[in-house]
Order: sequence, then C-alpha cells, then structure tokens
Amino acid sequence: MITFVVVPLTRDLVALYQEHQTGLVRMAVLLVGDEATAEDVVQDVFLRMQDRPPRLDDEGKLLAYVRAAVLNGCRMTLRRRRVMWRYTEPHEPPIWSAESAVLLGEDRREVMRALRRLPRRQREALVLRYYLDLSDDEVSAAMGIRPGTVRSTMARALGALARELGEEAR
Repeated sequence: MITFVVVPLTRDLVALYQEHQTGLVRMAVLLVGDEATAEDVVQDVFLRMQDRPPRLDDEGKLLAYVRAAVLNGCRMTLRRRRVMWRYTEPHEPPIWSAESAVLLGEDRREVMRALRRLPRRQREALVLRYYLDLSDDEVSAAMGIRPGTVRSTMARALGALARELGEEAR
C-alpha cells in the first residue's frame, strides 16, 4: 500500500524555489523561447503548488514533480501560442535581448535556432538531458515516456540537430 505525503510547503517550497528557480526558468526559456513567458510558467507552477500541495509518495520526488510541471506548463503555453497564431499574422517573438545577443556567439545562436526547429518531443529531450544533465530515467519521468523511448528520441534529435547545423552525425 502506497501512502501519500502532503508536502509541507512553507519552508520546503520556499527553499526549493530559491535553489532551483533560475535553472527551471532557463529550462523553460529553451522550450518557450522568451524569458518573460518562462518566468511566468515557473511562477505559476509554484503558485499552484502553494494552493494545492502535491500528494507524493516520497518527498524526495518533489524536484522531479516540479520539473514535470514546468515542462507541462511550457507545453500548454506553446499550444496556446499555436492556436493564437492560427488567427493572427505569424511573427517571431524576440528571443534574446540585444545585450544577450552580443554576449552569445554566432555558433550558439545558430544552435538555438536549430533547436527551435526540432519537433517538440525531441527539443524537450535534448533540453532535459544536456541542459539539466538528467539521466534517462529522470528524463523519462519528466516527459512521461519510457526510458527506451528517451534513448531513441535522443538519437533522432541529435541526428536532426546535426543535419540542421550541416554537420556529420557522429
């Protein structure tokens, strides 16, 4: 029998937010494309957790729960954008500020453009693996897919990214 623990949120949630907010926002920026929306997604996740504490069988799974919630929030945001774009003139939202663009090298911007052109699932897998340095099992838990599917998705994503960048697949 699994017993669920309602996570005490006052101190734990504040500590989790302070420790991981920057990394979660960066992950969300890579998925949604702009910092303001990414910050909104992360903040919404923590506000929802404050109103309705998650029921977890292990308090150690709280960070994985938050990552999955941010990933789902990014997916919802991108779905809303797609619906909105159907009824409005398409445009590219600004991704980086002028200051950030100067600081980033052209190679890095090119990789970001290529990453944005990948299918959603492949882009998510690459961000979770290489940006957050998660294992197959952790990526699997965050995306809600099997570890074998993570590996095959990663292989296809790396191949597609190499083709986008005009490099030989290794």
